[in-house]
Amino acid sequence: MILKADNISRTFFRNSGSANYFYAVSPLNIEILPESVTVLTGRSGSGKTTLLNMLAGILEPTEGKVLLDDTDLYSLKDDTLSRLRNERIGVVPQSRSAVDTLTVMENILLPAKLYGKHAPAEEACQWMEQFGIDSLANAMPRELSGGELRRMAIIRAIVQNPDILFADEPTGDLDDENTDKVLSALYSFAHDQKKAVFIVTHENDALKYADRLFKMEKGRIDLQENQPGSSV
Repeated sequence: MILKADNISRTFFRNSGSANYFYAVSPLNIEILPESVTVLTGRSGSGKTTLLNMLAGILEPTEGKVLLDDTDLYSLKDDTLSRLRNERIGVVPQSRSAVDTLTVMENILLPAKLYGKHAPAEEACQWMEQFGIDSLANAMPRELSGGELRRMAIIRAIVQNPDILFADEPTGDLDDENTDKVLSALYSFAHDQKKAVFIVTHENDALKYADRLFKMEKGRIDLQENQPGSSV
């Protein structure tokens, strides 16, 4: 499995200023490979989340293509793309994503049930125990802290066993102990399960888990030559 961005960019229009549009992501190429953790760092507003959403099949590029193996994601009809994302792409969004009327366990299993797949309840229980939220299986989202909601979202993405997992600021609400648990789990998911993991972050904790490290600034990315390498 290879996910490849071919000269993708994203522009947004505006009514003020000297130009009527601006590049949130300037034209770029990038490959996301299996058995590796790709980490993208950069300041807020640099375009990291916009790039992640384009790669994940959520936001169509203004120009260019996103290819999952030989499939051009944005050439697909909406229902076909939705099913492909459900089967092969996992996303941990930066924003809150829980369905308030469902329990924690129901939220975790929801993506599988949407398409009538096997609901991975046993795997969900194992991950909930590992992440320290197993006692919250029947709790409602309003009863959880921000960090607990974050761990729930990560488990929801992992248990679907996607080929590629995108995580947008996955440790933003977590303390040091749970940050290490989450990053170790994402690293193991990539290397033990032969999956691709793409992490967007502005925190330094993820750097030691990176197989490849990119930095984004003003919509442009650069591969960092002095990569930290993984020490885990």
